[in-house]
Amino acid sequence: MTRPIHLLQTLLILLASAWSSEAYACAPRQCVQGPDSVYTLSATCPTACTPACKCGCQAKRSKPVRMVTVSIPDTLVDDVRMLLNPGTEVVAGTAHADRMERTVFRGDTIPMVLKSRNLGRFDRGLLNWLFIPRGTWNLGVTASYGEVGTQDLEMFGVLDDINISANSFSVKPYITYFIKDNFSVGMRFGYNRSYAGIESFNINIDEGMEFNLSDISYRNQSYTAAAVATQYIGLTRRGRFSIFNQVDLSLTNGYSDFNRPFGDKMKYTRTQYTEGRLTFSPGVSVLMMENVSFNVSLGVFGFYLRHEKQTDNGAPLGTRLNSGANFRLNIFNINFGIGVHI
Repeated sequence: MTRPIHLLQTLLILLASAWSSEAYACAPRQCVQGPDSVYTLSATCPTACTPACKCGCQAKRSKPVRMVTVSIPDTLVDDVRMLLNPGTEVVAGTAHADRMERTVFRGDTIPMVLKSRNLGRFDRGLLNWLFIPRGTWNLGVTASYGEVGTQDLEMFGVLDDINISANSFSVKPYITYFIKDNFSVGMRFGYNRSYAGIESFNINIDEGMEFNLSDISYRNQSYTAAAVATQYIGLTRRGRFSIFNQVDLSLTNGYSDFNRPFGDKMKYTRTQYTEGRLTFSPGVSVLMMENVSFNVSLGVFGFYLRHEKQTDNGAPLGTRLNSGANFRLNIFNINFGIGVHI
């Protein structure tokens, strides 16, 4: 079976290989005609040669073993042993990887390289290695936090005393099941809270043209339930690294409060909303331990449908239904997570 072996391992084996040399080894002892010999050529030579019987040696090539001790890391022991086995072939890279190679998972023999459809006219030799086998449960949580702010900021001699702050926090526990190798479906729940406030913001264009914003705040809180499907693509034979794309079909219910001064009073506007969203989130997953992975994902593309109902100081203000799509990188939507595979 052809198996890929790293170049470093091959070099270590070459250092320990034996050197070929030419030597002379005695053939089975046969007597030769001596000056005082009374024996024939077919007679067996005694244990100790006498002048009457000389041991004839036949020249032949041999490869005496030269023992060399080489220390190797523990992680390379299995590969070195595999290389020393008869029938093992050394190949470079994954271009000649054995696509029929298999491994054992929970008593079942499963392929190491998953079948994938070639997109395009040419086969670029890209392999989808096994990352998470079928029949595995994945329990985990992702979280994100972002914060920006300014204090006594001045710009261009026109804007001064700028005090702005904003932050966002979300936590999303999930559970998924791998119905196929490297493909899982499941549920995700989420909680999100965000805040933005303007303590002061002065605009001084010219005498008599001054504006001042202050005591403005916005708060949002929501809860989410979503159906999740995730496709992984294994990048290495060892199954340590992979990229993935996660598709979420979510339903969110929440509210937001917008407070600002209006005349001599504060005006409070509350918006209650229900939102359906389809989101695509690419990411990277790394197995830190055999059953624990670290994930980073970015929500960059999605469609949404949103229904809102607003009240102004407790009085009904109106309703609105809107929809749209977005394609952008949101720094408040970078998620870091830990998953446990059982």
